[in-house]
Amino acid sequence: MTYIADEKRYNSMIYNRCGDSGLLLPAVSLGLYRNFGEKTPFKTAEKLIEIAFDNGITHFDLANNYGEPNGSAEKLFGQILKKALNGYRDEMIIATKAGYDMWPGPYGDGGSKKYMLASLDQSLKRLDLDYVDIYYSHRYDPDTPLEETVSALGTAVRSGKAVYAGVSNYPVTVMREVIKLFKQENIPFIAHQPQYSMFLREPEQELFPLLEEMGVGAVVYQALFQGLLTTKYVDGIPRDSRLADQVDSISTDQLTEERTKKVLKLKEIASERNQTVAQLAIAWALKRKPVSSVVIGVRNIEQLNENIGALNNTTFSNDELLKIDRILA
Repeated sequence: MTYIADEKRYNSMIYNRCGDSGLLLPAVSLGLYRNFGEKTPFKTAEKLIEIAFDNGITHFDLANNYGEPNGSAEKLFGQILKKALNGYRDEMIIATKAGYDMWPGPYGDGGSKKYMLASLDQSLKRLDLDYVDIYYSHRYDPDTPLEETVSALGTAVRSGKAVYAGVSNYPVTVMREVIKLFKQENIPFIAHQPQYSMFLREPEQELFPLLEEMGVGAVVYQALFQGLLTTKYVDGIPRDSRLADQVDSISTDQLTEERTKKVLKLKEIASERNQTVAQLAIAWALKRKPVSSVVIGVRNIEQLNENIGALNNTTFSNDELLKIDRILA
């Protein structure tokens, strides 16, 4: 059966401008990290993408090393795009990244121009696309001059293989210089992608004020802190969870009694707002300038619908914010 997108797909999604650029991003974006790979049933992945798009999620976040094995998320998404959503390409923001280990030898990771441009070509082949909308340097490489990495992203944009440039996981200590270099090169640098959540608030101190000052948007990930900002782990570690399988970057020692108590207190506030803890955490992350979008990662349709439901209530009273700050303190 041929997929036809929901005519009302743009009615309920919130779109935020990404920094000072002309680009609007959906408040919730879909990240294709752990849940898309060779072991993922095609129909399952296809349905998730279609439902996301039907709900106004136009931004799909990838990287060269996403999926198991590396690159399989891009390949799977490319197949879905070609089979079901090919006619909707111009309604989508497709992002990918390069920076981590991808192939043997000295040119398979980092921030060199050699690696960044070779990786982009490989990503485009897996995606079966002529260009991506945002191409990110996935990590800061202290062994490569910033000028070289910025130049690589500039070449990607000027060649037509990317529309915008971004960085991810860069420390705030280098960001002012990074932004300066992009401006000197006249490259449309629009986004920084950092981790940010109720349990990881460091970006509020220096990074977010700098990005706001310089007109760069924040596209944040791990707003649910790998599931700890849900009630999933309140009564222990479920056998079928990623924490039990130890497949994510979070470990069991991060599931502390103190955090569990905080989640239970946050649940009280969420209930008063007619939200789950996950919805509260996403809505809370979105209130912080210059956050343009929260990247979510989901395993199933139920999680996807729950996360999108955060947008039903994104306003907070001063009293609610004070209560949340006291809980998180």
